[in-house]
Amino acid sequence: MRISTLMKASLCAFTVLTAAAPAMAEGGDSPWLVRLRAIDVVPEESSKVSIGGEAKVNSRIVPELDITYFWSRNVATELILATTKHDVQAIGTAIGDVDLGDSWVLPPALLLQYHFNPEGGVKPYLGAGVNYTFFYNTDPGAVTDIEYENGFGLALQAGVDFHIKDNWYFNVDAKKLWLNTDVSINGGTVTADVDLDPWILGVGFGYRF
Repeated sequence: MRISTLMKASLCAFTVLTAAAPAMAEGGDSPWLVRLRAIDVVPEESSKVSIGGEAKVNSRIVPELDITYFWSRNVATELILATTKHDVQAIGTAIGDVDLGDSWVLPPALLLQYHFNPEGGVKPYLGAGVNYTFFYNTDPGAVTDIEYENGFGLALQAGVDFHIKDNWYFNVDAKKLWLNTDVSINGGTVTADVDLDPWILGVGFGYRF
């Protein structure tokens, strides 16, 4: 079901980029590549909660925009932009299961990439970089208030661009982000150290202009 949703969303991305393409300049040698992907953000959480138990965070499928600049045929920098809304629960605590509401998460990532086979029709790449995670528009759920600490993390990436025609590409991409946040509940009455560490799996289309 989630794979089917990703594919449908990637076709929507193709429609959006196709509509925008006439406004873009032609030229496959341009250093700029823009992709629109559908991504499945799958947290791989672990946590330490002051009243016992563990934090659980749901997965979410959303659109992702990335902008890549090629410094050479093989070396590029990619800026990745996406935001997700996640439901959060504390499971198995000393007072039972607790609904911690939801929060929006914005983890923009900047990656340095190496692109293999730049002249071929199948162009794999690897990337590594950093992200800074912002938490915003938080709903505390069953508690009075909840605060998440923003912070830096690391990111790794692997993907493939498949040349379709002219300046168009189909893209498959996987990223691993290391995201940690300190959580304060009810003014610090309860605290938690949570590693979200999501996998981000995406498919979409790109345009080189």
